[in-house]
Amino acid sequence: MGFLAWIVIGGLAGWLASLIMKTNDKQGLILNIVVGIIGGYLGGWLLGMFGVSAAGFGLFGSLITAVVGACVLLLLVKLVTGRKS
Repeated sequence: MGFLAWIVIGGLAGWLASLIMKTNDKQGLILNIVVGIIGGYLGGWLLGMFGVSAAGFGLFGSLITAVVGACVLLLLVKLVTGRKS
């Protein structure tokens, strides 16, 4: 996957995760992209631990993996910082 695709999928995944976790008003475009890209790595690692691979599902699988990982990342940030939604 190219660098531009990482940015687009990361931004979309970060934005969707921020809507799900109700942090959208606190995040901007750059933070959504960063959360989405890190979430993609985290989601891939977590799903790999359970023996699940989204590799066969193309961009849709990558997006779902990144959204799951980004939601987990935002949850961890909320727990560590003690912020409430």
